[in-house]
Amino acid sequence: MKRHVIDHILTKMLDSHKRVSDLNVTVGRPLQVESDGVLRPVDLEPQFNDLTPFQTEVLALNLINRDRRLTEMLLTNGSCDLSYELPGKARFRVNIFSQRGNYSVALRKLEPKIPTIKELDLPEAFFKIVEERNGIVLVTGATGTGKSTSLAATLNAINESKAVHVITLEDPVEFQHPHKIATFNQRELGADFDSFANGLRAALRQAPKVILVGEMRDRETVEIGLTAAETGHLVFTTLHTVDAGQTINRMLGMFNIEEENQIRVRLADTIRWIVCQRLLPKVGGGRVATFEILGTSLRVKDAILHGESEGKTFYDIIEAGTAFGMTTFDQHIVGLYERGLITEETALSFASRRGVVGRGIDRVKAMRGEKTTDIEQLEVDSRYGRKQDEPY
Repeated sequence: MKRHVIDHILTKMLDSHKRVSDLNVTVGRPLQVESDGVLRPVDLEPQFNDLTPFQTEVLALNLINRDRRLTEMLLTNGSCDLSYELPGKARFRVNIFSQRGNYSVALRKLEPKIPTIKELDLPEAFFKIVEERNGIVLVTGATGTGKSTSLAATLNAINESKAVHVITLEDPVEFQHPHKIATFNQRELGADFDSFANGLRAALRQAPKVILVGEMRDRETVEIGLTAAETGHLVFTTLHTVDAGQTINRMLGMFNIEEENQIRVRLADTIRWIVCQRLLPKVGGGRVATFEILGTSLRVKDAILHGESEGKTFYDIIEAGTAFGMTTFDQHIVGLYERGLITEETALSFASRRGVVGRGIDRVKAMRGEKTTDIEQLEVDSRYGRKQDEPY
């Protein structure tokens, strides 16, 4: 298969639906794209109804393009990551993996233009994050929730405001940052370094002020990341966790139980912000991001050091810290509903605590003069508690 044939297929897939975020190639299924979070089939001439193992393998091997390292990784580990550029159209983050003896391909579309914090409508806390000088900033969430895009916007704001050296360690490089006020060196796993731990260890000798680590995958990477933060670097990284409490617990879980107290102290001293995000279906089509944001404070440090307790959970601390830029998912979801960006059903289905979101929605409805209940003809029982023959 020639490159121009692959480019033709990918172009047709991109143009088949609006707001395409992913391309999917799987044996036994037609070519598919993910649009607004839903997989949809792609019509091509000639028609691909059910892809054969030979067709998916040919596409996968042509994307690898005889790269020995990627081929060995695919055969040894069962999957490999790479980037692919469709000239003048788009760039992709590609994962090729084996399943039941066949090869499948997942391509994530990368935006060619680096977005800004304002364009993404990110919370005001992101402007505070840009002003940090050291410590760790964790952006967490499931795969495909926009973590990389939020980080790209944050790094872009640093690029436009600070004359600093920024090193990124990525797998693969997603957004290509031009040199503006800051100086960027973007390194790709496999091509420029062999593991995140080694890349991060080397970065400490490359005189950066800001370091982006694509993902904290293991104990060694976390430990070196903590060291980097403790020695005056600002470290951005990601984890696949759903909220702030789980993020702390995941990092603690990478270490032995006898090391827990020491790691708690180091985390309390270095964590500056934890940003968790999810994508919700948007009214009118598309998706909108919702956030839980935890910033450092004395209460947060105490909860990290001694663990959560009744009345002192991270949720309680965030809920009380809105004046300092913090927000729970529930508070942010209610805000999205108030702005008309999501429906009531979406708000309740994605809530962390349905009761909190339900009360918030009722408050918004009351402010709008809308009904908050479907029960009709409610009235006060003026005779409640009185005897039958007792006068009013």
